[in-house]
Amino acid sequence: MTARVQVGLLITCLADIFRPEVGFAAVKLLEQAGCDVEVPPQTCCGQPAYNAGDARDAAALAKNIIAAFEPFDYVVVPSGSCAGMLRVHYPALFESDPVWSLRAAALAAKTHELFSFLVNVRGLKSAEGEFHADAVYHDSCSSLRENGVMSEPRMLLKSVCGLKLRDFADKEVCCGFGGFFSVKYPEISARMADDKIADAKARGASMVLAGDLGCLLHLAGRAARKGERIEFRHAAEILAGMAANTPPIGEVSR
Repeated sequence: MTARVQVGLLITCLADIFRPEVGFAAVKLLEQAGCDVEVPPQTCCGQPAYNAGDARDAAALAKNIIAAFEPFDYVVVPSGSCAGMLRVHYPALFESDPVWSLRAAALAAKTHELFSFLVNVRGLKSAEGEFHADAVYHDSCSSLRENGVMSEPRMLLKSVCGLKLRDFADKEVCCGFGGFFSVKYPEISARMADDKIADAKARGASMVLAGDLGCLLHLAGRAARKGERIEFRHAAEILAGMAANTPPIGEVSR
């Protein structure tokens, strides 16, 4: 194991409000990988405002995040979309500001999506978890296109005892969430979710795993409204061995 490093965990709004178990799982995985983890006081990363075209409020939120996480060796995010905001969109947001552009670029350079960080920075090759299920893994658009993450979560999940992991037939196709896309185009968004759920069932899966809560909440909500019997979980919960006593997303208790 490489030398210990100081990691600031960006918990994300969705994990903080809807699924704090993801944060606890991320901390456990990072500590197992030899990291000293801290969750500094933090705001939203500004992604909703940025996607809505509100650059002024997005920049104000981004400045809070940059200042909060500058002291750490690395910033780790259990979400491809929020990680992409820091890595890709912060530098673009401040490109005309000579001071904040440098600070944004420095933060972007040390920010990583959780699974990418565990594998590519900390050298993790396997997980200690055990969970018996037939699952498919969903790649979020931001994980794929903004962070280049695809093989890392699969490698870790395939090491989990009892977990049979499959891929979607169209694994690079969006689930239909897309933040404001699901609000602006609800009919299209719902149809894309239906297609993804049908694909999971065709693979023989009883569970959908992913690294982005936005996708998981979107799919779990759609499945519940249609009465589909399929579970949804963040992959970090499985890898950390914390899923057995935690209900799937959208369920109150087991």
